[in-house]
Amino acid sequence: MSVSDAKRLKELEIENTRLKKLLADSLLENEVTREVLRKQW
Repeated sequence: MSVSDAKRLKELEIENTRLKKLLADSLLENEVTREVLRKQW
């Protein structure tokens, strides 16, 4: 693995972590919204 490959891998790992956090936040927000809507009915 070349140095540029290692740098690209690290960048992708960082991006992957960021995207996983965004997904988790979105799923949590959806669950909270569903819970609020359930309580309104």
